[in-house]
Amino acid sequence: MADQPDKSEKTEDPTAKKLEDAHKRGEVAKSQEVNTWFVLLMVTLMIAFLAPISAAHLGGLLRGYLSNAHTLSLDRGAMAGLWMQTGRDLATALAVPFLLLVLAAAIGNLVQHKLVWSIDPLKPKWSKISPLAGAKRLFSPEALVNFAKGMSKLGLVSVLIMAALWPELDRLESVLISPAVAILPLFHDMAVKLLLITLLLMTVIAGLDFMWQKHQFFERQKMTLKEVRDEHKDSEGDPAIKAKIRQLRMERGRARMMSRVPEATVIITNPTHYAVALSYEEGMNAPICVAKGIDSVALKIREVAESTDVPIVENPPLARALYATVEIDDQVPEDHYKAVAEVIGFVMRLNKK
Repeated sequence: MADQPDKSEKTEDPTAKKLEDAHKRGEVAKSQEVNTWFVLLMVTLMIAFLAPISAAHLGGLLRGYLSNAHTLSLDRGAMAGLWMQTGRDLATALAVPFLLLVLAAAIGNLVQHKLVWSIDPLKPKWSKISPLAGAKRLFSPEALVNFAKGMSKLGLVSVLIMAALWPELDRLESVLISPAVAILPLFHDMAVKLLLITLLLMTVIAGLDFMWQKHQFFERQKMTLKEVRDEHKDSEGDPAIKAKIRQLRMERGRARMMSRVPEATVIITNPTHYAVALSYEEGMNAPICVAKGIDSVALKIREVAESTDVPIVENPPLARALYATVEIDDQVPEDHYKAVAEVIGFVMRLNKK
């Protein structure tokens, strides 16, 4: 345990790689209250809309058994068939609610994080069975927060349920003398009312808990300066990553270079294998190279120049010489002043005409 960094040293925000590695291990920001909210929402919808239909279906089955009880055979084969038929009827009636609850639980996870495929949480770890580690988890700040949250939730739900039931005391007392047909609608209405009140409270609790779990997860994933440096060093040492970085840099540099082609005064070409874009304004000591390239890059420079009406002059020796001797943002060398001046002078005369 001595090699574990102290929490006070973890001052840096987690990198994208650190978060991705945590996801691969099955470590994600997850609020159980959000799962509970989705399951409770599904239960409320089922009680409100599906329960009357299911109750009517089951009531019809039971009524059929009771009305034909005198015809049922009590031998072993007949009773086995009866139990199998009853089991199939119950399974059919309960299959849809069960699948809806499973769907609600799955949605509760998917809205919090992307799909996780990891067996790491299933691997045996000493910290999971160690009494000392268990005691630390039991009395940790997170455990105390969960305990306080659970007690607060229980208290608030109890208060809201009492507040909702108090005006219904007279109706509840009349249940004792009411016929069975009138009791079920009363219980259904009260159950829907209590579930809606609980769902409203759970909306607030789930929202706050989700933000808290996101914060806790982010804090757990924070890194020390040494971890950031080591990760950067490992990433830079990967040939594939280095090649990708070089490719991105080249693409960005090429995009910046192409964006300056419309600013050029003239494009000197080979005519197709080389292209050098020069920019010149009065008062400058010498023209400046704003873009250059060969083959496909040269072709792209020509296309941009044609679309933005930048003059293109074919001068193969000068194009090859400039490409070999001048870099982007550098001035044209003195050796090529005369040739470049003739080209720019020709372009300026054309512009005046």
